[in-house]
Amino acid sequence: MLFDLALRRLIRIGTLRVRYPDGVVRTYGGGPGPEAGMHIATARALRGMTFNPALAMGEGYMDGGIRPEGCTLYQLLELLMINLMSGGTHPAERAMEMLRKLRRRFDQLNPAHRAQRNVAHHYDLNGRLYALFLDRDRQYSCGYFPTGQETLEEAQVAKKRHIAAKLCLDRPGLEVLDIGCGWGGMALTLAREYGAHVTGITLSTEQIEVARARAHEAGLADRVRFELMDYRTWNRPVDRVVSVGMFEHVGIDHYRRFFRVVKDALKEDGVALVHAIGRYEGPASTNPWLAKYIFPGGYSPALSEVLPAVEKNLLHVTDIEVLRMHYAETITHWRSRFAGNRDAIASLYDERFCRMFEFYLVGCELTFRHGGHFVWQMQLAHKPDAVPLTRDYIAEAEREAARRSRLSA
Repeated sequence: MLFDLALRRLIRIGTLRVRYPDGVVRTYGGGPGPEAGMHIATARALRGMTFNPALAMGEGYMDGGIRPEGCTLYQLLELLMINLMSGGTHPAERAMEMLRKLRRRFDQLNPAHRAQRNVAHHYDLNGRLYALFLDRDRQYSCGYFPTGQETLEEAQVAKKRHIAAKLCLDRPGLEVLDIGCGWGGMALTLAREYGAHVTGITLSTEQIEVARARAHEAGLADRVRFELMDYRTWNRPVDRVVSVGMFEHVGIDHYRRFFRVVKDALKEDGVALVHAIGRYEGPASTNPWLAKYIFPGGYSPALSEVLPAVEKNLLHVTDIEVLRMHYAETITHWRSRFAGNRDAIASLYDERFCRMFEFYLVGCELTFRHGGHFVWQMQLAHKPDAVPLTRDYIAEAEREAARRSRLSA
């Protein structure tokens, strides 16, 4: 059996027990390390795991054809990922990855109409869904954990302060463009706490409605506006540009255009901050299950794919920071909240949807813990002296923001 041979090559660390559709149980590995088990309940699931496991694993879990046995989904996927990252191989997966690399430019073509469709696939879901597992501000991106002991709410406040510090908002009245503004939390924070005038743009109709309502409720509609707009249509200069968790949706063929928009949007003394997911191992492709069910057109690039586009646009990189385990910690909180509200989420959708989202959250957390993904923040400017000469100003600005928050509490 081909799948049996593949697992014998793959599992080198720990022990995996597999119960096959005919009831036969086989054990793989057996050395030191974690233990897990799975039941492949159908012949269809077994075929998928044999010839396209990166897609079939998630689909099998969603449909009930693959189930963890004697362990949690997290423990099962962790065992598999540890072995994949340690050099274990699945011959079919290696071949499929080569094919995905060959077609990745096609898969990531994101003209405006396709970009809007891709955004709607994930972000125009029932608004209650995200309220049930995100923080109160609906920050759907990596939090910042200075000590590792922060709550989700505290980590997301810290993230916004960290980004605001890098934007050098040194005086009120600065105009900021927020590319991919989500539900408006960053834009509202910059207006409320730093006196900025912010325009947030997104392609999600669900997000734009929520963001506009939040601005009105907060009494900030005179300083914050939200537009349903593709970033490529922006055409006037501002003091600052920020983009958090949007660059993963740009597509590799559009990187130079994205940074040209950033360059043209920045005034001569302006500063930009881009926050996105990257990968350590160099250019690759998006997991096929994630691309099909969660983020069509999405891709987390290696920095080696990003920096050439910055250089071609003659922008100065004034700072790059790598946030290593922060997203893993963020998703741990999301998974816990999702599990605690699972019945409510199932009432919005169904059991299959819940399984899909569980697989997504578990897989993403493990990708940041073991799979070579991280978050990068890149600060950009026209002039190398647009920001202070050392990074001390970042911590100083964060402390000052925390002090103001305590005084206003």
